[in-house]
Amino acid sequence: MSKGLSLNNPESVSICLCGQAGQGIQTVEHLLTRIFKLAGFNVFATKEYMSRVRGGMNSTSIRISPGPVRAAASTIDILIPLNKGALQHVERNISSHTVILADKEMIGGDIDQTKYKFVDIPFTGTAAGIGDKIYSNVVAVGTMAGLFGIELSMASKYVEKFFSTKSSDIVQKNLAALKKGFDFGAELVKSSKIKFEIAADADVEDQVLLNGAEAVALGAIAGGCNFIASYPMSPSTGVLAFLARHAETFDIIAEQAEDEIAAINMGLGAWYAGARAMVTTSGGGFALMIEGVSLAAMLESPMVIHLAQRPGPATGLPTRTEQADLVLALYAGHGEFPRVIFAPGKIEDAFILTQRAFNLADKYQVPVFILTDQYFIDSYYNTAAPDLSKFKIEKHITRTNKDYRRYELTKGGVSPRGVPGFGKGLVVVDSDEHDTEGHITEDLELRIRMVDKRLKKGELLKKDNIPPELTGPKNYKNLIVCWGSTRNIAEEALQKIGRNDTALLHFKQVYPLAAQTAEYLQKAKKTIIIENNAGSQFAKLIKLHTGIDIDKKILKYNGLSFFVEELTEKLKEALN
Repeated sequence: MSKGLSLNNPESVSICLCGQAGQGIQTVEHLLTRIFKLAGFNVFATKEYMSRVRGGMNSTSIRISPGPVRAAASTIDILIPLNKGALQHVERNISSHTVILADKEMIGGDIDQTKYKFVDIPFTGTAAGIGDKIYSNVVAVGTMAGLFGIELSMASKYVEKFFSTKSSDIVQKNLAALKKGFDFGAELVKSSKIKFEIAADADVEDQVLLNGAEAVALGAIAGGCNFIASYPMSPSTGVLAFLARHAETFDIIAEQAEDEIAAINMGLGAWYAGARAMVTTSGGGFALMIEGVSLAAMLESPMVIHLAQRPGPATGLPTRTEQADLVLALYAGHGEFPRVIFAPGKIEDAFILTQRAFNLADKYQVPVFILTDQYFIDSYYNTAAPDLSKFKIEKHITRTNKDYRRYELTKGGVSPRGVPGFGKGLVVVDSDEHDTEGHITEDLELRIRMVDKRLKKGELLKKDNIPPELTGPKNYKNLIVCWGSTRNIAEEALQKIGRNDTALLHFKQVYPLAAQTAEYLQKAKKTIIIENNAGSQFAKLIKLHTGIDIDKKILKYNGLSFFVEELTEKLKEALN
């Protein structure tokens, strides 16, 4: 390599590791993000992977920064390709300043040393010398620790903890691999081939490092969730896995159902019995749950549904990301009934909104959706731990008397909800239209009153809404609209543009739509919306409820999220 990489007080350093499924790319991501965080660096990580157990290319991208970093960047400062073909997989994101740390013997002729900045590091040979080439990923972890000046003792302590369930021999070999890699990294710094001057952040120590799946699961626990039934389906499975892993600690029943139909019906049965239940699924699985959503509406049962979006139709791209299930969640279920749809934009939103979902579902006896996507679920960053004293589990169960009527007609439409065995009353529910006691009826006048009763809850939900968040000047000329996972990417792009006449409006509740929506839009001379789908589904929802057309739509639907640099350029074009 003729010229080194020197970064003095950079905004961030972007690291990409790429290899085949089965090479431990996720292990590298886990170890590096935790070690960087322990060392006091702000960290963001996201991954892209093929729908294969082995083979195919997976990559993880990690940004390290002296200040908070919350979004994916396309640029690569340091690339570590762990096998042949990895370079071509991420070549679109390699630039003239990218430094490639690679095992020349392993990657063969993939590297043109006249074209790229290349450092030959024998990851595979070193790992083989330790005992198995599988340790090459931990050699790479050690190299990054050495490059960033992280204390070897601290990194070793975490690696030892991570592999503590393995045999002593495996633990020692991983520690040896870490030390070998650390020496490679330290030598690169010493020889000035690569030099960093990136500061640690004292605030990081007290923060937590979470991905979207963990945040949703923790929010469910804070909401009093004590039952989850789901059928595994990427990218939603992380929520089920987390709750199952911690089921004993938090007194949760975690059931892997035989299919999604069974899962949602189990959840409804749990709510009927007095539990607080949720399901987690993705588009194809949710399609099977739709009759259960309609059943929840007729039973007036609470239900919390985490729907992690991925590209369709059908199986589509099962391990990629998209925001194309908004319409599915909005209209799922036959008949007319109210619902709530949340779409978290920040990791902390996922915790807060999921906790709120349980309280709202219980209070209004309606389905509440948490709408995420693969990019959100699989992305990590450090953030302040939530203040748990601000969150309260709100239960709305009535002790029944002998004259109890489950579907009593009330002014607001919400009937007192009893559960079997809590009081003297009989709790009757039915999937057919029913009278106030819960018995089947074909009284057509009563049918009208029951429909009206259920729909009245929609009016109450509008008053219990979360307004959109405005970032930037209040007296804006241009307004950028986004929802869900595009929030952090759009915010960083807006900062890079640096215009004082442009603001960002993010919706973390997309239905019912906030009453202030029209006012925000009418104030702007130019409106732009950002969506990870082809049909601009949220723009259509806005038009349906406000009559306002968004001027410019920035859409992406190739299975990847927006990158900060990409969105920055698109916004510049739209604003000019």
